Amino acid sequence: MNATDGYNNYLSGFPQFEKSIASRDIPWLSQIRNSAISQFARTGFPTTRDEEWRFTSVSPIAKIPFRLFDGSCSGLVAADIANFAFSDSECAQLVFVDGHYCERFSCMQDLTDGARVMNLAEALREEPHLLQAQLAQQTSRNQNAFAALNAAFMTDGAFVHIPPGRNGKSFIHLLFLSTGRVEPTVSFPRNLIIVGSGSQATIVESYAGIRKGLYFTNAVTEIVIEDGGILDHYKLQRESEDAYHVASMHVLQERDSNFTAHCLSLGGAIVRNDVNVTLNDQGGDCILNGLYVTKGQQHVDNHTSIDHAKPHCSSRELYKGILDGNSSGVFTGKIMVRKDAQKTNARQTNKNLLLSESALVNTKPQLEIFADDVKCTHGASIGRLDDEALFYLRSRGIEESAARTLLTYAFATEILGGVQIKPIQCQLDLVLLSRLSRVS
Repeated sequence: MNATDGYNNYLSGFPQFEKSIASRDIPWLSQIRNSAISQFARTGFPTTRDEEWRFTSVSPIAKIPFRLFDGSCSGLVAADIANFAFSDSECAQLVFVDGHYCERFSCMQDLTDGARVMNLAEALREEPHLLQAQLAQQTSRNQNAFAALNAAFMTDGAFVHIPPGRNGKSFIHLLFLSTGRVEPTVSFPRNLIIVGSGSQATIVESYAGIRKGLYFTNAVTEIVIEDGGILDHYKLQRESEDAYHVASMHVLQERDSNFTAHCLSLGGAIVRNDVNVTLNDQGGDCILNGLYVTKGQQHVDNHTSIDHAKPHCSSRELYKGILDGNSSGVFTGKIMVRKDAQKTNARQTNKNLLLSESALVNTKPQLEIFADDVKCTHGASIGRLDDEALFYLRSRGIEESAARTLLTYAFATEILGGVQIKPIQCQLDLVLLSRLSRVS
């Protein structure tokens, strides 16, 4: 197989895909699809000659002719998702299996705050005008080849609309599961989240593999936070270690809005997370926190971009990496301060902990500043476990493996400490400790 196999597979499969959804498609969405597949046809998959993909080769993804899975979740039982779901009393939950909505395991508890939470296919029927105004509007300005593929083949995902002036009392969980079938499959989750003026919400996106297997998840999430809105967003990625995960998130913040994101990447053979935030009016505040933990041959690439388009906005960014074995990581973060964005306050930090001699990380924090009255800093570090701290714990009777796990977990707590929701915090702690006990 070569890189043209995957490329030709999508181009040749698109007409059949269009035919299969013709009865329920709508003209404006069809235009988005056709424009996106045309873009992909022109550009193809990115290569390491492209600056944005310099340290990440996607040739393993490009070589495989993944196919869309058009089945259902009928073969699953509750035990299959127990390790990935939250209890019904804690949240409203949408479950998707191999890219398709699974009503049987979803739970739309009484959303007394008036939130509209449904799968995208249903939203296209019930809220066509709202979706037409917002869907694919953020990505159209900054869409790479994978986001274009997602736009071309999107059929389902999550739609969340928080009306103005509402304060969600429980969080919303969007759970995307892959079953790891014999034949390599691909799914294209597409999520649209709108937080109305003065509203507050907490949303969790989970991506997980039920069993080992080769599959490809290509996800796009678009977020609009209107004036004075507040959104806490969590992304927990723990795919199969044979799988591929490429995702992009595009966030538009309006006046006095607040956005906090926590991204935890644990699984996947090749993982790429793109986060693009635009502070589109005065008073916006953005916090991006990320943690990636790798082992074996895993490769995780985090690309972030914060665009300070207007004055009097602030952003803080902290990404941490824990790398073991022959794994590798990438962090590329860019803060753009535009000419009229005076009084900007921005801080960006990337810290990496290498647990083996062969682990590798490439880090590239960037500042592009075109205003003169700003306060901006950035920095990066790469290091190993402190020998003195390790010796101290060993001298207190703690075995070396346990001591290494404790110190590694302590390195991660700066990220985990920002998690405010107890059920989420407990699950993240359990997942991370389980992972670190195998890594260390």
